[in-house]
Amino acid sequence: MTAPVKFLLVDDLEENLLALEALLVREGLDLHKARSGEEALELMLTNEYALALLDVQMPGMDGFELAEFMRANERTRHIPIIFVTAGTGDASRRFRGYEAGAVDFIQKPIETDILRSKSNVFFDLYNQRRQIVAQRDELASMSIALQSADQQKNRFLAVLAHELRNPLAALSSGLNILDRAQSGVDTSKIRLSMRQKVAHVTRLVDDLLDISRIERGKISLKTEKVSLNELLPLALDLVEPAVVAANHRLLVNASDETLVLDADPARLIQIVSNVVGNAVRYTPPGGEIGVRVWGASGYAIVEISDNGIGILPEQQAKIFEMFEQSDNGLGIVGDGLGIGLALVKQLVELHGGEILLKHSCPGEGSTFELRLPLAK
Repeated sequence: MTAPVKFLLVDDLEENLLALEALLVREGLDLHKARSGEEALELMLTNEYALALLDVQMPGMDGFELAEFMRANERTRHIPIIFVTAGTGDASRRFRGYEAGAVDFIQKPIETDILRSKSNVFFDLYNQRRQIVAQRDELASMSIALQSADQQKNRFLAVLAHELRNPLAALSSGLNILDRAQSGVDTSKIRLSMRQKVAHVTRLVDDLLDISRIERGKISLKTEKVSLNELLPLALDLVEPAVVAANHRLLVNASDETLVLDADPARLIQIVSNVVGNAVRYTPPGGEIGVRVWGASGYAIVEISDNGIGILPEQQAKIFEMFEQSDNGLGIVGDGLGIGLALVKQLVELHGGEILLKHSCPGEGSTFELRLPLAK
């Protein structure tokens, strides 16, 4: 709702103030009244006015003096002033009024149509100025957002180039070695390494495609009744090579209760393996990864914890955003494109569940919680 436009009416006689108020009252206009120059200045300290209607002949500080005070103050110098006077309209008085900053004079007795017409001009001008300021601020915000998006895009492209270059370089080296290998030489390790690099690139491409499909509303879940207890080992098998390579301990504590979900089994495996894989990547070698599963209040709950680098407090609100990666302040970041948790969040929400960062502290690790509704 648009805030009302404020006019200031200044006159030492209450009846004159009431008459001005009755003539000007309209929807969207807030009329403030002051019976002296001092009271008017006080109101101007806390309010922004689109127009000030000042009586010229007031005891103490008259209208001209008040206008001069207004023009000398940075906060009030831009308020348009219309003098309301019962005196003669001689040239010297008008010159003093305009010199003090008046934009117009209105003679008493006041002609209603003239007063309303002139005040409406300032009412409309003020609203237009507010719209321009709002549009300017919106454009500034959009500009900042576009700059941020452009920087984020550039960071993403740099990470993508790095993530693709390394495995492609390894594949190229592997092919060169295989081309030069003599018959009878064991090349099984080289082939295994090449298959791992291909799997890594494939995972990156699959994640990118999934994000694109979700954002375009093209992804659909093939849901069925599935047991989380049966799918959990399959999800953990996917990350076992990374766990072993990093010399981590994987501690699994799953409830004996059968937890049945209406879910897409392939996507459910992807969700769990992505979060556990994220914990593996952000935990230095020899760390500990915990997976705990239980049911509560109509939900299957999967808690994944690690004793890795943790997440800085100022980064915690952004970890589910696209292309964000955690940094513990020491330059240690995980591999990947920074889309894993963003993808997981969207897949979990498609299943009617939620994922949240339950706890994280730099140098101590993180704990994530997945909540997926049980089948009814």
